[in-house]
Amino acid sequence: MLMRSGLRLVTRLGLRPVFSPQVPLLVQRSYIGLAARAFPRAAGVRDVEHYLGGVLTRRLIPESAPPGRALMYLHGGGYVLGSPATHAGLVSHLARAAGCECFVVDYRLAPEHPAPAALDDVLEAWGALTRSHEAVALAGDSAGGGLALAMAVRARDQGLAAPRALALISPWVDLTLSGLSMVTHAARDPLLGHAWLAYAARHYAGSSLADPRVSALFAELGGLSETLIHVGSEEVLFSDAARLESRLRAAGVPVRRRVWEGLWHDFQLQAGVLAEADRSIAELGGFLAAALARPIHATVSAPTPSGVAI
Repeated sequence: MLMRSGLRLVTRLGLRPVFSPQVPLLVQRSYIGLAARAFPRAAGVRDVEHYLGGVLTRRLIPESAPPGRALMYLHGGGYVLGSPATHAGLVSHLARAAGCECFVVDYRLAPEHPAPAALDDVLEAWGALTRSHEAVALAGDSAGGGLALAMAVRARDQGLAAPRALALISPWVDLTLSGLSMVTHAARDPLLGHAWLAYAARHYAGSSLADPRVSALFAELGGLSETLIHVGSEEVLFSDAARLESRLRAAGVPVRRRVWEGLWHDFQLQAGVLAEADRSIAELGGFLAAALARPIHATVSAPTPSGVAI
């Protein structure tokens, strides 16, 4: 509990002021890149640069990773920040927990490259990865979680290989910011606020905030792969996760949402330091490992509802 309180304070005082429309974007990017160096890497995971099609990725390879299985990971950062380097710590722990190599896509960022540039990059990388590996799952955090969902929808619509499973950490799936928790959790989230999210959304999507390609909550979600969502109880994006679970369940998609009480947005970035982050990564990794090992024609029953919704 003491570690959690300390990290919460560090997050509020050391990171939240940077997530502001008043801070130049290049400063935000540089600061987050430096801060990410404090996140420990998992032991026994090496990484190399790797191109999937024409898209650069960082390939993280745990010891004894079986051939033919892979995870594609899409980093968060509001579509304007972040990189494979900022999330290498989190993903190294997830790769080890899932027992497979993981490809973190270096998709193009806004405002230099607004939508649909990020989605186009991810689709190109997905096509290459699913041609080279037999079983591939998909994961992402925050904006990367929303991008993962949008990519799964596009892959379904274009007849591409479907991910074996989706693991979404605090997914940002509604760029209109219409979720109730944008108001009710405004003072509780130590990292994100409405002003910065609105700023990032405008950079990425312009005036097309409700377009299902950028706000995948509003897409037709039937036929998607089984999904596990992890979200902190304190975050302004809490309603995004709750509404996504409801919409997936209504569409017949097997889905489970795990709420971490007292935790904030993207606390999994502190894996290796925060016990709850380690437990979350272990659960997500176990879910992905099981999905990747399952025979492709095996059926998946819908999990029990979480019982928590906003």
